Amino acid sequence: MSTRTESPAAADFGIDTTSRSTGEAVRDYLARLRAGDLGSLPAVLGLVALVVVFRVLSDGFLTLDNTANLLAQGAGKMIIAMGLVFVLLLGEIDLSAGTASGVCAAVMAMHYVRAGNLLGGMGTTVFLVFACGLAVAALLAVFLRIWAGAALSLLTLVLAVVGAPANPWLEMLLALGVGAAIGVITGFLVSTIGMPSFVVTLALFITWQGVILRFIGEGGVFGIGTDPVLFAVANGNMSVLGSWLLCAVVICGYALVVLGEHLSRLRRELVTTPTPLVVTKTVCVAVASIAATYALTRNRSTNEYADIRGVPYVVPIVLVLLAVGTYALNRTRYGRHVYAVGGNAEAARRAGINVSRIRASVFVVGSSTAALGAIVYSSKVGSVDPQAGGLNTLLFAVGAAVIGGTSLFGGRGKVLHAVVGGLALAVVENGLGLLKQPAAMVNIVTGLVLLLAATVDALSRRRAARG
Repeated sequence: MSTRTESPAAADFGIDTTSRSTGEAVRDYLARLRAGDLGSLPAVLGLVALVVVFRVLSDGFLTLDNTANLLAQGAGKMIIAMGLVFVLLLGEIDLSAGTASGVCAAVMAMHYVRAGNLLGGMGTTVFLVFACGLAVAALLAVFLRIWAGAALSLLTLVLAVVGAPANPWLEMLLALGVGAAIGVITGFLVSTIGMPSFVVTLALFITWQGVILRFIGEGGVFGIGTDPVLFAVANGNMSVLGSWLLCAVVICGYALVVLGEHLSRLRRELVTTPTPLVVTKTVCVAVASIAATYALTRNRSTNEYADIRGVPYVVPIVLVLLAVGTYALNRTRYGRHVYAVGGNAEAARRAGINVSRIRASVFVVGSSTAALGAIVYSSKVGSVDPQAGGLNTLLFAVGAAVIGGTSLFGGRGKVLHAVVGGLALAVVENGLGLLKQPAAMVNIVTGLVLLLAATVDALSRRRAARG
C-alpha cells in the first residue's frame, strides 16, 4: 500500500498540478490540433509559404528597403484589425470601422489645414451637429459606464469648441477622441437598443462615407505630409541606438513576462509548459528580434547619396498595441468577461457580468483603434481624401483578423492573430505589386485567402464540436 501523500494543492486541483514532460506537452499540442484548435498555425504556415513564393518570383521582395516599406504599408489596416478582434470575440461585426477611421482622419487633417479652426472648416450647422454628437456620446458613455469613452469624447468636444491651435499631437488626440465617440454611439445602439450589429454598422458605414465627403468635399484633399511629426508616424525611422534599445526592451519584457509567469506557476505547483520549451521560445524571440534589428539598422537606401537606417516607427506602435491588447484580454477581469460573453452570453449574464456594458465597450475599443489606424495610413500617403477608410480598408482589416485565427463565431481569438493575418495580407499586396499585377488580381487572391481562412475556421469548429 502506497504511503505517498499529496500536497494540499494537488488534492485541491488534481490535474492542474500534474507536471508534464516536453514530450507530453508536444503530444497535448498535437492532440489539440487534431481536435480543431488550430489557433494561428494556418496563418503562420501560409505567411511562410507566401514569403517563399514571392522571394522566388521577385528578387526585390526580401530587400531591406522593401521589407521596411511592407511593414509601413500594412500597419494601418493591421491596427484596425487589432481593434476588430475585440468585436469579433463577441460574435459581433463592425462594418463601419473603415469609414469611421476615415471620419477620424478627416477631422485630424481638417484641424491641421484649417489651423485649428474646425468651425470655419465645417461651417456653423455641421459644426453644431458635430459638437452635439460628441456631447451625446459623452453622456451615453457615462450611462454605459465606459469612462474612457466619456473622457475622450468630452475632451474632443472641448478642443473643438475652444479652437485649439494646430498641433500634430492634438490632431492625433482629436482623431482618437472622435473614434471613441463613434464607438460609444455604435455600442449603445447594439447593446442597449438591441439592434443587430450588422444592420447598425452597415447603416453607419454609409453614413460615415457621407460625413467624410461633407468634410473634405468631392475631389478635395487635405494634405498633412508637410507636418514632420504627422509624416514621420508611418514614414520615419528610429535612430540606430533607439532601435537597439527597442530590441532590448522587447527581449527583456518578453522574458520577464513569460519566465516570470512560468516560475510563478512552478512555485504554486500548477501545471505549466515544460521549462525547456519556455526557454526555447524565449530564445527564439530574442534571436528573431536581434536579427530583425540588425537588418533594419543597416543602410537600406537605393540612393548612394542617402542613408536610411533604423526600425520604422510603426513597429513600436504595433508592438505597444499588441502588448496592451494582449494584456487586457489575458490578464484583466475585463478580458475574461469579453471571452465569457463571447463564449456564452447567457451564462455570463447569470454569472453577474454586465453583458450590455461589455458589448458596448468592444465597439469603443474597435473604433478607437481604428482611429489609430487612420493616423498611420494617412501618414503613409501624406493626405486624406474622400476615399479615406473606404474601398478595401474594412475588408482587409476584418480579413486580417480572421486569417490570423480569430473566429467569426466569437469566443476565440487573440490580438496577435490580427498581426499575423495583417502581415499575410501585406505580403500578398506588396508581392503582387512587385510582380506588376493589377488591383483585380490583388482582390482575387486576398478574397481567396480570406475564404480559405473562414473555411478552416468552420471546419475546425465542427471538428471540435464532434470531439
